[in-house]
Amino acid sequence: MYEHITSEIILKRMLDTVPNTIDKREGSIIYDALMPAALELKKLYVEFDDFLEESFADTASREFLIRRAKERGIDPDEATHAILQGEFTPSAIEVTGKRFSMPNTDLRYTVGAQINPGVYQVFCERAGAIGNNYLGAILPVDYILGLQTAELTGILIPGSDEESTESLREKYFRSFDINAFGGNKKDYLDMTNSLPGVGSTKVTPIWDGGGTVKLTILDAMYNPASTTLIDAVQDEIDPTMDGQGIGRAPIGHIVTVDTAAAVSVAIETAVTCEVGYTWAGLEAAVIDAIEDYLLDLRAAWASQDFIIVFLSVVNARIMAVPGVVDVQGTTINGAGANLVLSTYEIPIFGGIVNVA
Repeated sequence: MYEHITSEIILKRMLDTVPNTIDKREGSIIYDALMPAALELKKLYVEFDDFLEESFADTASREFLIRRAKERGIDPDEATHAILQGEFTPSAIEVTGKRFSMPNTDLRYTVGAQINPGVYQVFCERAGAIGNNYLGAILPVDYILGLQTAELTGILIPGSDEESTESLREKYFRSFDINAFGGNKKDYLDMTNSLPGVGSTKVTPIWDGGGTVKLTILDAMYNPASTTLIDAVQDEIDPTMDGQGIGRAPIGHIVTVDTAAAVSVAIETAVTCEVGYTWAGLEAAVIDAIEDYLLDLRAAWASQDFIIVFLSVVNARIMAVPGVVDVQGTTINGAGANLVLSTYEIPIFGGIVNVA
């Protein structure tokens, strides 16, 4: 805003106020006295620019955006710890409280509550989405007598990273649109999406009569929520489901928490590769492209009535992979048409077959 204000302009303005009867040439006493002041004033103008940038939420850096958002009772979501499913043999062995490590990483895990004989909740000690990235054999930090095998076999509640600056900025501006109050839809969205492991929520009021509310959630990776996550959210929002207001839900509300149904999306297509490329070499990139598209759809699911997997977009994503020159005859689940899902369904990649 003040980029055009240079030290020379400031100096000239100051010298213009000095009577012409005084020597104002470069090297004169008055010139040499005012030049350092002009340089310092230029620095102030630069700081004014920074001050204005940090004063408004649309341009503020993270530190000052957090302070601005706090004025509206908004804080960035903190990083959360992944909770995984661990399986140990023999099944009768007791491992609660024991610590394990993932080979070739610096990740450490602590075993929590037992789910079934030999099956436990395992907590990643490092917060963040990195806890979702590794499954497989784990090693005990200390010797455990009688332990034969230990393995992480699934993600119960995904960990998530600290909320990004742009997500916080969007949340701040969204807070001016509708106020969360007394069990309205925004209140349920805010209270549910703030819980660890929850990625998005679809609120259905009066789904089973007056006073009933259904919360359909996806996990932090926008996949169907595990039973563990569903139970955790149910216990936080409405553990008794009797309208007594024991959890976060208002008195008189009976809340049911569930998750969306996963619909497998199987692709069959004929891909023509450029000279020097093969399907074996491109398959992984094509799979990533389709999975990214389906992830985009799942991430937007909560704000839409239903999802459509567009055949044209599938083709476009495949064509965008370097090395692909043509795509023909693509089908989704055996049909050469868009796949339309219902309100509570989300698409999950179900494989791809290249018939070329």
